[in-house]
Amino acid sequence: VQLQASGGGLVQAGGPLRLSCAVSGSTFASYYMAWHRQAPGKQRELVARIDSGGGTNYVDFVKGRFTISRDNAKRRAYLQMNSLKFEDTAVYYCNAARGPVDHWGQGTLVTVSS
Repeated sequence: VQLQASGGGLVQAGGPLRLSCAVSGSTFASYYMAWHRQAPGKQRELVARIDSGGGTNYVDFVKGRFTISRDNAKRRAYLQMNSLKFEDTAVYYCNAARGPVDHWGQGTLVTVSS
């Protein structure tokens, strides 16, 4: 399984950005998908997660602003980010997990200008 994250870039505070994660392999539908992020000098942290049935979880600091979704037919996961803040600046990584198996993409940089 390989993951390819895309959609990062430079955006003004308050603006939107949509990240996409393309996943190779035929078993995408059975994976939990998640987005994590790592800001400069900080540890990687979970942002949002979506299970194989479409159930979602968000960390408090993105609730109401970010939406995670998935398209099993396209084998893609998305992170719609609205009302971006300077502190959302980070490298965003997509993650696919199933039981003990864990796969990571290469990350895409999101820079929010204040």
